[in-house]
Amino acid sequence: MKKILSVAVLGSTGYVGLELVKILIRHPNIQIKFLGCENSPSKDIREFDQNIVIDTLPKLDLNNNFDPKNYDLVFLSLPHGVSHKFVKNFNRKIKIIDLSADFRLDSEKLYSKNYNNDHACPELLNQFIYGLPEINKDVLNTNFDVAVPGCYPTSVLIPLIPLLKKNLIKTDNIIIDSKSGYSGAGKKFDLNNIKNKLEFNFYNYNTNEHRHICEIQQELDKHSDQKVIFSFNPHILPIYRGLMSTIYCDLQENIIPKDVEDCLNKFAQNLLFVDILDNKVRGDFFKVQNTNKCLIKLYNQKSKSKIIIVSLIDNLLKGAAGQAVQCANLMFGFKENIGF
Repeated sequence: MKKILSVAVLGSTGYVGLELVKILIRHPNIQIKFLGCENSPSKDIREFDQNIVIDTLPKLDLNNNFDPKNYDLVFLSLPHGVSHKFVKNFNRKIKIIDLSADFRLDSEKLYSKNYNNDHACPELLNQFIYGLPEINKDVLNTNFDVAVPGCYPTSVLIPLIPLLKKNLIKTDNIIIDSKSGYSGAGKKFDLNNIKNKLEFNFYNYNTNEHRHICEIQQELDKHSDQKVIFSFNPHILPIYRGLMSTIYCDLQENIIPKDVEDCLNKFAQNLLFVDILDNKVRGDFFKVQNTNKCLIKLYNQKSKSKIIIVSLIDNLLKGAAGQAVQCANLMFGFKENIGF
C-alpha cells in the first residue's frame, strides 16, 4: 500500500513557498492539507502563481492557525527568526523541514550573533540535520528534523567538501565570488535597486560580512583537518532566479588539476542532482533554472597550482524548495527524485 503523507506548508505564498507547493502537488506520496500565509486567509493560492492550476488545494489559512497534531510533515518557509518560534510550540511527533537559518547553525551563540535575536529553543539545535543530501544522505532519516542549507552555501559546499576531504586544495586562500538572482532576497526586495526605466543594475553586497559565511565556515571546517580560510563576495543580478559561485583554489603540493577533475567526477557519479560539465558545454543559468541540479565546471588557470570551479544552481530549487523535497524523500524512504 502506497504511503501518503499529510503535509503542511507554512509561508506558502513567498517565492520559495510557491515553489514548494508546485513540487509537492506533483508528488505521488504527498497530500497538501494546510497552506499557511501571513496575511491572506481564505484566498486561493492560485492567485499568487498562475502556474498552480490544481483546484483541490486547501484555501490559505494564517500560519498561526496551524495545528501540528493533524499532519505528518511540515515545511517551514518562514523568515529567519520566525521558524524557531513555531517549532518551540510544536508537538514533537511532527517531522519538520525548516528552510530558514534558524536550525542550520550548531551554536546558539553564533546564531544570535549573526541573526540578531535569541533562539527560542536552542536545546533543539542538535535534533536537526544539515540538509545537504549530497554530503549527509546517510543521516537524513526520520530520526531527525532537517535544516535546509542556504542557497549560497549549497553552491559552495557541494564542490568544495569532496576536495577538502581528499586534501586536494589548500585551506588558507579560497576565494568565492557568487552571483544570485534577486528572488534570493525575498519578496520584500526593492526592485528599484536593480533596474530603472532604461538600465539594469548589478552590485555586490555584504562582502566578507554576509550571514551565510558562518554557515559555510561551519560545514567546511567539519571536513578539513585545518581551519578553512576564505573570502566571500556575493552579488545581486537583475534576473529573477539562478545562482553562480566561482571559486578560486590553490592546489596542494603534487596535486594537478586532473586530480580535482577525477575527484569530482567520482563524487558525482551516483548523484542524481549533480553533474560535471565537460569543456565543450557552457555553464549558464538556462541550464539550471527550474531544476534541482547543481552543475559544476572546472577551469585550469595558467598556473598549474590553481584551479577555478564554477558551481551553478537555481537558488529557489536546489538552493531552497527543491532541496527541501529531496530531503523529505530521503527522510521517508521515497525515491530521491520523486516530484521533480
